[in-house]
Parts: sequence; structure tokens; C-alpha cells
Amino acid sequence: MKITVTGATGFLGSHLVKKLLDRGHEVYALGRKRPAELPAQVTFLEWNAQTEPPDTSFAGAGAVIHLAGEPVAQRWTAPAKARIRDSRVEGTRLLVNAIRQTAARPPILIGASAIGIYGSRGDEPLTETSTPGQGFLADVVRHWEMAALSAESLGIRVVLPRFGVVLGNGGALEKMLPPFRFGLGGQIGSGRQWMSWIHVEDAVGMILFALENDSVAGPMNATSSNPVTNTEFTRELAHALHRPAVLPIPELALKLLFGEMSGVLLASQRVLPKAAKAAGFQFQYPDLRSALAEILKS
Repeated sequence: MKITVTGATGFLGSHLVKKLLDRGHEVYALGRKRPAELPAQVTFLEWNAQTEPPDTSFAGAGAVIHLAGEPVAQRWTAPAKARIRDSRVEGTRLLVNAIRQTAARPPILIGASAIGIYGSRGDEPLTETSTPGQGFLADVVRHWEMAALSAESLGIRVVLPRFGVVLGNGGALEKMLPPFRFGLGGQIGSGRQWMSWIHVEDAVGMILFALENDSVAGPMNATSSNPVTNTEFTRELAHALHRPAVLPIPELALKLLFGEMSGVLLASQRVLPKAAKAAGFQFQYPDLRSALAEILKS
């Protein structure tokens, strides 16, 4: 099957592309410039997310998997906010418009989303039917999903995996590891906030599951069934590295370093993958200890 992927060289995208190639799919990648690490068998097409993609991106494709977006983990200056919003909302709108003009439209659009849509909700269990939260990121994600869902009017099945913190060799965990390896890690703020995470293999597995199961549609929380508090996460990561973790990071320090974006690090989101479980998805790494042990085994 021909599958068109945006964000193919990102942390999640690179893992996904490898799995797609392993399964014999023909992968077309959209991006600004072909990176050296992209496998040679992937067909690359230039797209800057500010114009509509070329028609050849989607003609005859069996699916489109849209993962591209400006990183959220940066200081939220006004220009950064505009990039975060436009790369997701406007980029997705342009992508759907290009699909609309394609004669042989792909039947499936899997558009990455995020649990940021829920905002910070304390101990409240959050499922796909929970209402959106408040704040910049929640607003961006809500409009991002609306842009993707507009493809439903074209007869396309749209799936919106709402990713939590994706753990693997790279990504968010790579940034966390250095202080923990030196015994300088610690909980963030009070440590009571919930962290909803997923192993990268399960994140990719959920995308493939959505791709192969026609009954899956709409929002789908891409998180483990076992979210943990930041204190628990800190303890498990320190345990996996055989290091102490006794130096908490005060909220004030985070706010000074990251400004408004610090709210993402301090947010409490107890997200549960109700839709995925109801559809029959099976996690390879359902608990944090086994997930970290697999990632850090080498």
C-alpha cells in the first residue's frame, strides 16, 4: 500500500516509517528537505507546510499519516506560538485541501493530536469523551483536530491519536536522562501532577492498529493504561538508572526558564486509552517499569 507520511524524520515518524517499510508498504514522505537518515526506499516530496502539498503526494495512496508540527517544548514567544499554531492548524487545513483536489483520494487520514487538548485537570480521569480544557495548547489542539476532521466530509475515515509523552531512545526521554544519569534528577514542582505516557513501540503500534481496523475513527488517546504521578515517574526512572533522584525542580525555576510553556510541564493529565482498549488494542509495555527497562537496557 502507498502511504504518505508527514513528519517522517521526527522521533515518532522515523520509528513509524521503519515499521511501514518492514511491512512492505510504499512510503512517500513530505518535508522541507530530504534528510540523510531517511531510508533510500522512501520517496521524498518537498512541502513546507505553508502551501498545499503536491497532488502526487496523495494520488493512489491508501492512507495519509500526518505527524508534522513545530515542537511545543520551547519558550512560547509570540513568533513561537504562531509557528506552533500555524504548523498544526494551517498545515493540516492545507493538507486536507490538497486531498480534496485529488481524484483518487486516500480512504484514511490519521492525524496526530495531543492530550494537551484536555488542559490541566488534577486527578480527573480523562477519556476521549472528556471536554476540552483551557489555555493556548488546548485551543491549538482543538482547532488542529477540527482541521483534520474536515476530511470526513470527503468520505475519509479520520483517526486522531492524542499522544501523551512518548518514551523511547530519543524524544522527551533523551532530554530527561542527562541530569538523572548524574544523580541530579528529581520531581518537577509538587510531583503530584499526573503524567500520561506511552512507549514508542506502542505509539507506533496504535497508528498501525488504526490503519488496519476500519472500526477505529475519531479521537483515540495514545497513552498507557497506567498513567503515573511525576513523583512516581521520577522514582521509576532513577530506579532504572540505578541513581538517586533527590533534587526537585521548583515551579518558580521552571517558570523562569520556560515562561508560559512551563504550564505544560506542570500540567496534571490523567489520561486513559478507553477507545483503543474498547477496539481491542493490546499494549506491549503497559507499565512504566517494563517500558523504561526495555528502553534503557543497552
